[in-house]
Amino acid sequence: MTVTGYVRDRILYINLCGEMDECASQDARVKCDRLIENNVGVGKIIINLSEVAFMDSTGIGFLIGRYKKAAKLSVPLYIEKPNFAADKILNISGIYSLIPKAE
Repeated sequence: MTVTGYVRDRILYINLCGEMDECASQDARVKCDRLIENNVGVGKIIINLSEVAFMDSTGIGFLIGRYKKAAKLSVPLYIEKPNFAADKILNISGIYSLIPKAE
C-alpha cells in the first residue's frame, strides 16, 4: 500500500494505492496519521480510494480510525472515488453516515 498526500487550498488530499488488507493497513495507518498530524491547519481531509484494488473489513477499520483522528482535530473527513467493489463494502457497512463521499 502506497500512501501519498498533498495540501491544496487548505484541503489535505491523501491518496491510497494498492490493497487494503491486514498486511498493508499498519504501515498505511502510520503514514496517514503522520500526514494528518503534519497538516493540522487544514479545513478538510479527502481520502482518495481510486487506486485501491482490494479492500476488506480492515479497510473499514482503517477509515474509522482516520475519522476519529480527524474528528479530534475538528477536521471533516471525506472519501473520494472508491471503486465499485470498495463502494459496495462501504455502503453495506454504513460508513458513509460517518464519512461522506466528497462531492
